[in-house]
Amino acid sequence: MKIHRLLALCVYLMAGSLAAQPKDLPNLFDARERIAKPDLTGLARLRFLTTVDFPPFNFIDQSGKLSGFHVDLVREICRELDIESKCQIQAITYAELLPALEEGQGEAVAAGIAVSPELRQRFGFSRPFMRLPARFAVNTKAAGGVSDPSGLKGKAVGVVSGTTHEVMFRAFFPKLEARIFPDRDAMLAALQKGEVAAVFSDGMQLSFWVSGGAASGCCALVEGAYFSQRFLGEGLTIMNRKAEPALTQAIDHALLALSRSGRLDEIYLRYFPNGIY
Repeated sequence: MKIHRLLALCVYLMAGSLAAQPKDLPNLFDARERIAKPDLTGLARLRFLTTVDFPPFNFIDQSGKLSGFHVDLVREICRELDIESKCQIQAITYAELLPALEEGQGEAVAAGIAVSPELRQRFGFSRPFMRLPARFAVNTKAAGGVSDPSGLKGKAVGVVSGTTHEVMFRAFFPKLEARIFPDRDAMLAALQKGEVAAVFSDGMQLSFWVSGGAASGCCALVEGAYFSQRFLGEGLTIMNRKAEPALTQAIDHALLALSRSGRLDEIYLRYFPNGIY
């Protein structure tokens, strides 16, 4: 997870201006569902813990302020629950998040922590508000006008050795040829040079890379975003203490309202103007 965050930071900082071809955030909430808003009058304060090393979700902007998708989402949740005066956002290191939550230094964590069975034993989690897909990116010359994965048959597709995306690629596309690379930089360098026609990797990172200066206009995303709870997890959630189910329900209530009103989409497009889907 720490390596993933550092890679995300590098990709985000290297990305140049993005071409505006946004796609809405996939709806993870049933519009017919109703989640009651719990009584929060007894809540003294709601402190959200996050980090500064996971852009565009949480980072320090050019003015020195804590910014990002998670930060704006937290503010909207507090506004929806009408508890803005009780809400605080504090940035700490990633290693400190779980101990700080357990020790009562905050009430919730918004920092992209992957949900696991072990963590579910210890903490409560909101509904997922975003899932990060796997995507194909192609070298537009080497791929010869490929518009979907079926056009990659007989062409080498780069994947990084030992990653979940390599395992997912082999499970989802057993008829396609995998070319294994030791790391992400080597894989993307080969794609840029046309040594492989395509790569299969994290959709968020590929979106920023193909739109940024590092790609030099060589490449593009292929239509189609691929999801798998088995390989990619449940998605991004907000974590809180398991002994506070009313807070979990309140956050779910707010997320549902933000999804229904379109405000969740607005935050997504603010930080992913080129779209990751």
